[in-house]
Amino acid sequence: MTANKRVTGADNEQRATEYLIDNGYSILERNFRNKTGEIDIIAQNDNLIVFVEVKYRSSKKYGYAVEAVSYRKQQIIRQVAMYYLTTRYKSCDIPCRFDVIGIDGTDITHIKNAF
Repeated sequence: MTANKRVTGADNEQRATEYLIDNGYSILERNFRNKTGEIDIIAQNDNLIVFVEVKYRSSKKYGYAVEAVSYRKQQIIRQVAMYYLTTRYKSCDIPCRFDVIGIDGTDITHIKNAF
């Protein structure tokens, strides 16, 4: 990945973070990673831990950003989330959900319980 794509990714993850905060979420972690993969944002909303994948598209030429979260990516996020829960809370029985935030140009789409 080029440096420019990393900057763009970081900028859009920051936009997603601000969006979540503005909507009442508390941010617990950003870019949480282990050897399996990475979760862009881990937040708390009410009594739920929310694992958020952020996707960005500068245009809709290749589809919407939220459509870019493949089944394989979902599996990786689930595995990293299980690791997070067991290391931080010593349990996988914590109420949680998986959201996707898609940023298409300037439009933000938040899909709760995406997978």
